[in-house]
Amino acid sequence: MELPEIVDAAKWRAARLELLAKEKELDRHRDAVNAARRELPMVEVDKPYVFDGPDGPVGLADLFRGRRQLLVYHFMFEPDWTEGCPSCSYTIDNVGHQAHLHARGTTLAVVSRAPLDRLEAYRKRMGWDVDWYSSGRSDFNLDFGVTFDASSGHVEYNYRDMSGDPAWQGWTGEQPGASAFLTEGGQIFHTYSTYGRGTDLLVGTYNWLDLTALGRQEEWERPPGRSDSAAMAWLHRHDQYPAGT
Repeated sequence: MELPEIVDAAKWRAARLELLAKEKELDRHRDAVNAARRELPMVEVDKPYVFDGPDGPVGLADLFRGRRQLLVYHFMFEPDWTEGCPSCSYTIDNVGHQAHLHARGTTLAVVSRAPLDRLEAYRKRMGWDVDWYSSGRSDFNLDFGVTFDASSGHVEYNYRDMSGDPAWQGWTGEQPGASAFLTEGGQIFHTYSTYGRGTDLLVGTYNWLDLTALGRQEEWERPPGRSDSAAMAWLHRHDQYPAGT
């Protein structure tokens, strides 16, 4: 494995200051992108979606739990699966204490197509405290681009592979994603959605690993020579890692 060059403290500090300038530039660019996201137009959602929740069937408005904003994580869990997607499980493992979202008038909900009893069993197994709903009786997943077939057109503009280019032409199935909604005057509006690597920022573990010399240790990363696997090939559900890791 290729490791960083060994230098004295003065050379390290010079290199660190050079990187700091790039980090500040990235912060400014990220602030600008976030501002542009907040300025996106929004679309009213008036379709009567039905979700199955712990207290019975509910509509999209109920997912807000009385708050003004709603974030939905589109969790890959197809109706015939017995376990949730490992990478989506990784994302939910990284959800922090939701009191901080609630303090800003925002609710987080997880939505999948699998039956509610299967979602509840998996949620308990994973030890998660999240609101999880089944969208299996509605077109919600299809309409928001996370369940599709080759003719749906969603995949052509939704999925980003490791190089950032469109991928998976002709793919049928599901992809992970996140969507944001806002209520105003009794109406619901869709303000934003992102898919694939667009959810990277939601995974705190990745951001911690990005601070290290070895990074995520996946073969797409640069500089080369510090990886031991393809993208996410190392990832397991948190209760399925080999002993000793």
